[in-house]
Amino acid sequence: MENCKTIFDAAEDVLEILGSQRIEAVVIGAVALAAYRYVRQTQDLDLGVNANIAQLRSLADLLKAKGYSVELCEPDGDDPLGGVIDVRGPFGLVQIVSFADRFPAVIDEAVRVSTLSVRAGSRLKLVPLPHLIALKLYAGGHKAKSDIVELLARNPDLDVESVRKLCRSYRLKGLDKLVTEAGR
Repeated sequence: MENCKTIFDAAEDVLEILGSQRIEAVVIGAVALAAYRYVRQTQDLDLGVNANIAQLRSLADLLKAKGYSVELCEPDGDDPLGGVIDVRGPFGLVQIVSFADRFPAVIDEAVRVSTLSVRAGSRLKLVPLPHLIALKLYAGGHKAKSDIVELLARNPDLDVESVRKLCRSYRLKGLDKLVTEAGR
């Protein structure tokens, strides 16, 4: 592990390791929420990927070899995620969240269409806002729904119809109620 100064530096290093395994990622979670005008307390940075369990095991080994503290949480049959790797160090926590075998298409599309990065010169791509909403809708739960309402309310220029279309294409239900709750 290089002497990472910030969580962004660590995430860039993790992204490089992911790339060496031909796994692409987008920034999801609270960092993405903040980029879209909804700041909430966070001490981690989440990377959404499509990596099967064998790839996650290999990634965990590579990250350990680089000096990171790593914990792999493998999914069970009821898990909505395809596995999570916690990467820890003095910088905090970078989580690699896999949607493989669960909801991979949204990550693949988000990687393909993403145009924003977390900061100037960074290779860390932000999940596009419609895809972030789709991921939150997929996650379900009170917190995720609250996040969607906040995102809709704080981004008045967002084309809600394009979000509806995206969510319909992934057979996600429940967006209309949240749009109404957000006053859109």
